[in-house]
Amino acid sequence: MTTYTARPIAPSVLKQLRIDDDAGRPMTPVTDDEGGAPLRCCLRRSEPGEVIALVSYAPLRRWAAETGAQPGAYDEQGPVFIHADECPGPDGDGYPFDNDHRTVRRYSADGHILGGELVPAPDDAAFRKAFDDPSVVLVHVRAVEYGCFLYEVRRP
Repeated sequence: MTTYTARPIAPSVLKQLRIDDDAGRPMTPVTDDEGGAPLRCCLRRSEPGEVIALVSYAPLRRWAAETGAQPGAYDEQGPVFIHADECPGPDGDGYPFDNDHRTVRRYSADGHILGGELVPAPDDAAFRKAFDDPSVVLVHVRAVEYGCFLYEVRRP
């Protein structure tokens, strides 16, 4: 059992991203012939034949709106894969996309980056270490190879 929760993109946000993404572009669905795309809606890799979309997403934006944070230039946006239609969300707990090294990026209450750490795989120890710093309120797990946002973790 995991202590921390890997949080997918919220269903209400996905609904909006399927209309216009965070860069203002309409979604373009495609059939994934190969599979393997890291889906941020259900935190698993796509299967061949699934209809998915690559959209622009600003992961700090909604969190900042909830908390009143002012991330400034850290309100970055980048590409994420999602199902083109609604999906049931994650199935089970645990930490997804752990098959390769990941970066655990730490954020302060104002939404500024406090640092990051390359980890062999995201796990309770990596998140515990990040949250040992009382100024850390939010963690993003990111892919090393492209720097893309994979999911967020908040304090339990």
